[in-house]
Amino acid sequence: MAEGKYVSRDEVARTDTPSSTATWRPVPHIDVIEAVTNVIKAHNWDIEGEKFGLVNEGKRLFGVMEITSSISPEWHRCIGLRNSHDKSIAVGLSAGIAVCVCTNLAFGGTTVVKRRHTSGIVLSELIDRAVASLEDDFLTMETVCEDLKDVYLKNDDEARSSIVRAAELGVINSSDILPVFNEFKKPSHIEFKEPTRWSLMNALSEIVKKYTPQRVDFSYRALNRAFGLDGRPAALFAA
Repeated sequence: MAEGKYVSRDEVARTDTPSSTATWRPVPHIDVIEAVTNVIKAHNWDIEGEKFGLVNEGKRLFGVMEITSSISPEWHRCIGLRNSHDKSIAVGLSAGIAVCVCTNLAFGGTTVVKRRHTSGIVLSELIDRAVASLEDDFLTMETVCEDLKDVYLKNDDEARSSIVRAAELGVINSSDILPVFNEFKKPSHIEFKEPTRWSLMNALSEIVKKYTPQRVDFSYRALNRAFGLDGRPAALFAA
């Protein structure tokens, strides 16, 4: 399972958690999922869908929970989550959007959940504060996405060079440059027929969906940098 695979919540619950040491207390993957679930329910949001991936023999968890709260009918808000049992990453949450027509995903920056203890109560309190802090990230992402729909690419050459640049930034594998261009020119969904930056982002996301959980997580973070989903200048279109 070193390459990573997608699993159910029940399979995550069966994943072993390493023993604690004097300086390190790993958080069970299922505890993170359940704590986020409880916070979502406390906000009176509904979970429309969820997807979890395990990497490196179950030592790393990547996941997404799609929720209904949003200011736009075009997408749902969602929360990305990360955890590890190999000290590679801390517990982290990300604000994201899931495009309704095609289930493409995009995420902003990750909020790391700082913790000294791992009891259920403490973890839930920390995650509650983390989710509250994501509200500004949701609004930033949604504002950026609305702006992307208004900016048209000048021609096919700009589209090609942008896709190559996306590969350089790590959004996609270099072998997927042509598939992304084909998806941009002949999108799977008519909603993306206009040659805008929004359509380009969704063409990239459409190809990213086939990757393994760990690669998908890296791609979404690269997509964040590329399109400025965190409110910073978009690396993909920097002068």
